Amino acid sequence: MNLSSTDKVEKSDNAYRIMVVDDSAVIRGLLTRILESDPSVTVVESVPNGEIAIKRLAIHDIDVIVLDIEMPVMDGLTALPKLLAVKPDVQIIMASTLTRKNAEISLRAMRLGAADYIPKPTSSGELTKASDFKHELVEKVKALGQVARSGKKAPLPTAKTGQANVNKPKLAPAPSSLYPTKSIVLRKDKINKPDILAIGSSTGGPQALFDVLGNLGAITQPVVVTQHMPATFTALLAEHISRVSAMPSKEGEDGEILKGGTIYLAPGGFHMVFEKQGANVVIRLNQEAPENFCRPAVDPMLRSLSKIYGSRLLVLILTGMGSDGLRGSEVVTAAGGSVIAQDEQTSVVWGMPGAVATAGLCSAVLPIKEMASNVRQLVLRSAA
Repeated sequence: MNLSSTDKVEKSDNAYRIMVVDDSAVIRGLLTRILESDPSVTVVESVPNGEIAIKRLAIHDIDVIVLDIEMPVMDGLTALPKLLAVKPDVQIIMASTLTRKNAEISLRAMRLGAADYIPKPTSSGELTKASDFKHELVEKVKALGQVARSGKKAPLPTAKTGQANVNKPKLAPAPSSLYPTKSIVLRKDKINKPDILAIGSSTGGPQALFDVLGNLGAITQPVVVTQHMPATFTALLAEHISRVSAMPSKEGEDGEILKGGTIYLAPGGFHMVFEKQGANVVIRLNQEAPENFCRPAVDPMLRSLSKIYGSRLLVLILTGMGSDGLRGSEVVTAAGGSVIAQDEQTSVVWGMPGAVATAGLCSAVLPIKEMASNVRQLVLRSAA
């Protein structure tokens, strides 16, 4: 990208209005150029710390804030609740370098109301060359801009509360203008008792995973998860899940044999797939090309599981932008497996779950608070 100061990108009248908050003027300038290269995005404020961001938010109509973590005067984590107090519907993306400390802070921020995070390259040179970062930043800002315009506030996770009341699966609300789609039609096929539970998630996924896995209780089946996250983040996410879940949680390791009652997360930067070896199912990690701009991606995980488990595979597609999981879910249902999607109302972004729900692949579309109790019913019942 080589936008000079004289290059102009004609803006839509309804362009999403963005604030960039970073103590580095160079990084603010580069982030602004990346965002301004898209005609549906305009940067209306660029400020060096959280204190100024709060003041500017009070006088400007902002849809999305890209918020740095480490800043003088007022850091991002301190500013986060104050920004949300000024404008509860503003969507905040935490931007941080890939250190364990910053990953920990980003996860805390998402539990406090941040909508998403993005790993920031460590230098302006890396930032200029990082095409994947540019694509991810622009797409996240646009998706969350839609959320801000809808007036829908991302749901915050709650502490582990034990078994929720069991409710029958029901149809989700009709899709809104966020993702204009055809009507949802549920599959009539019977859901078999699963031998494994697979979960795919992206934007808003950590909060949703805490909710589902924190209330699922202990089960005898293995649980495998692909959450779109970079390295460092996935290891910490596994630790956080272990704290709220009744089951141990860890990153999957290449060659590791799946064990029941354990949660395995795909490590950042690797697709996590599975193969049968005698009586065992073994994890395989690879760095093949990203799918749906993601690695790890949900689709390769689901394709490999479907070959092994067939009709005994249960898939949950949780909140996330894009459509990763759609093609894999097509394979799952063709083999007799079942898919349940999070509903639009409780999703931060109804991209991934919306894609499978409107493709006619789901046996149920559920609010996040009903997901754990319904899944528990399925995994604990007598074999069909």
